[in-house]
Amino acid sequence: MDRSQPIEVAPRVKASPPIRRVLRPFREFARVEASGGIVLLACTAVALAWANSPWAASYEALWSARGSVEVAGAVLSMDLRHWVNDGLMALFFFVVGLEIKREILAGELAGLRRAALPVAAAAGGMVVPALFYVVFTRGTAGAAGWGIPMATDIAFALGVLALLGSRVPLALKVFLTALAIVDDIGAVLVIALFYTSEVSWAALLAGVGIVALLFAANRGGARSPIIYALGGLVAWGAFLESGVHATIAGVLVAMTVPAWVRLDAPALLARVRDATDSLEEAQARGGSVLTDQLQRHALLDLETACERAQAPMQRLEHALHPWVSFVVMPVFALANAGIALDSGAVTALGHPVALGVMAGLVAGKPLGITLSAWLAVRAGVAALPEGVTWRHVHGAAWLGGIGFTMSLFVAGLAFGDGNLLSVAKVGVLAASSVAGVVGFIMLRTAARGVQAGMDQEI
Repeated sequence: MDRSQPIEVAPRVKASPPIRRVLRPFREFARVEASGGIVLLACTAVALAWANSPWAASYEALWSARGSVEVAGAVLSMDLRHWVNDGLMALFFFVVGLEIKREILAGELAGLRRAALPVAAAAGGMVVPALFYVVFTRGTAGAAGWGIPMATDIAFALGVLALLGSRVPLALKVFLTALAIVDDIGAVLVIALFYTSEVSWAALLAGVGIVALLFAANRGGARSPIIYALGGLVAWGAFLESGVHATIAGVLVAMTVPAWVRLDAPALLARVRDATDSLEEAQARGGSVLTDQLQRHALLDLETACERAQAPMQRLEHALHPWVSFVVMPVFALANAGIALDSGAVTALGHPVALGVMAGLVAGKPLGITLSAWLAVRAGVAALPEGVTWRHVHGAAWLGGIGFTMSLFVAGLAFGDGNLLSVAKVGVLAASSVAGVVGFIMLRTAARGVQAGMDQEI
């Protein structure tokens, strides 16, 4: 073949297959940043409707049904709700751990100057809400729930922010994401240190030992995700038996996943060129990928080359994030958000636990985040991102008051099953709704204010 002459390939216009036309709206929906929060909201609505319907008994029956797993003679038996909260949520915390590691290595937490603002804001957004809660519950049976209003639901918060589109600066999204990552670090520490039951030291040491072996595998050059998946599964089982909440294993195992890859750039480029040349030759002859072996081999070479160019941390985060956004979190909401909204729920709003949760999320979060960020900037250790005003920061601080998923999770650890958990759930749902609506309105008006100022300058 004379490669000096360009190859002309007649364009072939083919109608989209019916299945592609049917799936196109769903694919577009999945690309929307707010879609994860929308699915989460939908599952919350389903859980509430189900729990307040004539079939409410079936809701509790489903999540109370027990399931067992036997491995090598050891039997693990839990009800379905605990399989979700202790099992699926470990995957959520694993992805959180990957995000934390990425942000620390190469993101907004990579340098002291860049990290100062979100770290300060998150610290205030954890301490002040906890203090608000303590004021309402000190000396009562609900005092143990002080960690509930400390958390931020990043899926809902970023979902609300995404609904505003270009009306808010991109730097605000970056700030809120970094703040939520630091918030997650705080939540993990609180869970590990304060919401741990009686500890089995033998099982805990076994879990820590598995994590240490995975660190050693990383240092030894092991790059296969299978190694970390299997090791993580064993570590999860050990932490579950230890009494330390099993989701902590997800974060610790994530820290062992390699973040770098030894990349031979010239070899990679040569392999990509060879694959694309082969694909070009095959396309010139016509035929389909199904019948042309050369096309299949070329595409496989391209896929393999691209996979090997990515660090395992990147590959795992990219692969697991949709599962966490569209499966794990919605199922968690479906299992935990089913609250009977009867006269008892209205009465529950006056309970010290509900009042403490609402005060922490609706008042403590906006105050703590905004004040701490202002003090950090005032002290000169941080600076506002370009294009971000204090009205933006305060609006984002209100979105930080959307506790929902993480708050419900901590409430379950603090109170177990019982009346206090139901009261806390009512407070979380009420406060998160108020914080989301107020935050949306504040950021929308802040965007109008910025636009009005630009118009005056013009």
